[in-house]
Amino acid sequence: MWRRTYLLLLVIRVYFALSPSYLHPDENFQGPEIFAGRNFFYPSIRPWEFTSDHPIRSVFPLWPVYDVPMSLLKWFYSEMGTGNPPPELVYNVIRGVMFLLTFVLEDWAIYEFVPSPRHRRATIVLVASSYVTWTYQTHTFSNSIETLLVAWGLVLIRRIIENKRRSSHFSCAVLAFIAVAGVFNRITFPAFLVLPGLLLLPHFQRKPLSILSFTLSGLFFAFIAILSDTIFYKPSASLLEALRSPIITPLNNFLYNSDASNLVHHGLHPHYQHFLANFPQLLGPAYIMMIASLFTGNHKRPLAIPSWVKNMRAASAISATILLSVFPHQEPRFLIPCVPLLLSCFHMQSTRKQSVLLQGAWVIFNVAMAVLMGIYHQGGVIPTQLAIPGIIADHRAGQDAGAATVFWWKTYSPPRWLLGESLDITTNDLMGIPGGELINHLNHALPTCSVDANNLDKDKGIYVVAPKSATFLDRYIPTSTPQSNEEEEDIELHELWYYENHLNLDDLDFGDDGVIPTLSRVVGRRGLGVWAARRRC
Repeated sequence: MWRRTYLLLLVIRVYFALSPSYLHPDENFQGPEIFAGRNFFYPSIRPWEFTSDHPIRSVFPLWPVYDVPMSLLKWFYSEMGTGNPPPELVYNVIRGVMFLLTFVLEDWAIYEFVPSPRHRRATIVLVASSYVTWTYQTHTFSNSIETLLVAWGLVLIRRIIENKRRSSHFSCAVLAFIAVAGVFNRITFPAFLVLPGLLLLPHFQRKPLSILSFTLSGLFFAFIAILSDTIFYKPSASLLEALRSPIITPLNNFLYNSDASNLVHHGLHPHYQHFLANFPQLLGPAYIMMIASLFTGNHKRPLAIPSWVKNMRAASAISATILLSVFPHQEPRFLIPCVPLLLSCFHMQSTRKQSVLLQGAWVIFNVAMAVLMGIYHQGGVIPTQLAIPGIIADHRAGQDAGAATVFWWKTYSPPRWLLGESLDITTNDLMGIPGGELINHLNHALPTCSVDANNLDKDKGIYVVAPKSATFLDRYIPTSTPQSNEEEEDIELHELWYYENHLNLDDLDFGDDGVIPTLSRVVGRRGLGVWAARRRC
């Protein structure tokens, strides 16, 4: 029975891995956008993390995940003589790679974590049924890579500790690679392994050569990582110049995040955000049960620490969360590595009736969150950006092709590389600026009536992409009901395309509009639209 359940959950994971939801701009702009521009020469932009004088993002852990699959696709298409692969294929291949990584490495690590066959089956199904596994873990986040590195770091620590007869040189070397890749991937990585890593000290004391293999391997991999980053950021530098002035991205990252004034630009949160808001969002009813277990000990020792808290994986997750809570910028995705760690060590003792209720609550929570985060959350950005070249081509059918400008408003930033080889399309990301400023941009971009009186085609190079829930645009959309001259606007928007599975949660304004009207607007008018802008003359 559990095998059929697990296979069903794998199918669900594949579905969400290939669904175009968009959870955070970092999943595109700190990985695929960088390498798609380098490999296929698609239009792309580098975020500030890669362009500052002291870059804070390393490419060392990103190369095998993004560059290798893209390079293989490029080689295959070049051998076929068909040019570059379409962006949609590249996008799905990268998502497929993330699915394979989580399917092989995460599930394998869970198998290693739990020695008891009965508990192992239940744990694998529990982790595989989490919406975090379906969505966050299959997206191209550095946090998703960190989850795999943390899990296998703990697996190797356990293997080394349990093998008391041998020095475990190979395991120490692999652990050193994971440690280096983890630090260069995210500077939060040590927070997860610092406490479990202390368990290695007795082993190193018994087997001094093992610490030597760990240290030398770590230095070697760190050298490769630093050299890779230096060559990436200084492509014209010679090997000697790279050795003299290396770029150490984890150090730059640490110095940047140590300055509280820098974190203000990313949003500040209270120090209890992870424990009181982010964990419930990720774990739902499982987190409630974990908290409840702390206060439901046996009658003889009511305040006894539950056995699951004493587990190395729970200690890793809890200690890391405490350390991460010191920093005032706290997002749910920072805790993604904690989800499989906590779920793999928590076993709630309950009656049959309680078990049914818990399973029901778990299923409802994860299905609801998966539909929201895996399908609708900014779900129209990727399909729309992929469709933009075709939309513009259809709109200009039979006319001279020219440069087009697309204004994106009230959405996450669209990945530029998804436009493919359509280099004549300019993307202007206006984010969430006030509606009046959007109209100012359109007024500057659209030709005046005196110009387009003899050439109306010039109006057809300006487009707007925005959520349908943005009621500000309604006044610019022509209706069958005639308006008085006083009500007529100077600009008209004509809808060309529409993608329904899109919700803009950043547009929730309960304070001004109230709960019911806000939900009616955002959910009832869900979708992302593409309009052609023209001046009314």
